[in-house]
Amino acid sequence: VPAQARRMRERLGIVPQFDNLDPDFSVVENLRTYGSFFGIKRREMDARLPALLAFAALEGKADASISELSGGMQRRLTMARALVNDPDLVILDEPTTGLDPQARQLIWRRLRQLLGQGKTLILTTHYMDEAERLCDRIAIVDRGRILVEDSPPALIRQHIEPQVVEVYGPQLEAWCEEFAQALASRVEQVGETLFCYCEDETALLHSLADHPALHFLHRRANLEDVFLKLTGKELRE
Repeated sequence: VPAQARRMRERLGIVPQFDNLDPDFSVVENLRTYGSFFGIKRREMDARLPALLAFAALEGKADASISELSGGMQRRLTMARALVNDPDLVILDEPTTGLDPQARQLIWRRLRQLLGQGKTLILTTHYMDEAERLCDRIAIVDRGRILVEDSPPALIRQHIEPQVVEVYGPQLEAWCEEFAQALASRVEQVGETLFCYCEDETALLHSLADHPALHFLHRRANLEDVFLKLTGKELRE
């Protein structure tokens, strides 16, 4: 069993929710040290370093200390560190939490690159757009229980109306009572915004055109709509 466990660990890459890089080591020293845990020799590890640094977009930071790196750089280095043993399966816990949009986009590109190499990724995320963009199969978990599991398009098709119109502005309640309830399949109000879920949005949009004081956004339903419908819109601590 210990030998099997060791072989399994050699095929795994782990990206924890919080970066745990060694602050006493430089960028390359962090990578070399982690590689040594898998028995990778110095010469072999040094041959892997250029590709790992390129993956993390840290080619010019090889000898930098961890304190010199931004949060996004540290996150990318943590991801590169998980790849030192060339794993078949990479597990990522909220890989882009707290990052700015540019850093998130770069990490998304890197994750797609790993998928293109034939690696399997398992990730947890609170960003529904991230799950919808990256994953071909999703499990929605609430309070430790899997509610549903399927591909993003299938979940949207099975659990939510295809069209969503978000409405806000003065006289919203009066318009809702007179028109929205009759023209939408389902209506929910969250704060000052009314969410109208429709099979066919044509009549509802015509009504809004006759009420210029109201503002609205028409869009296709997405995974976040499914998540909120299944788990509720109450604030979670």
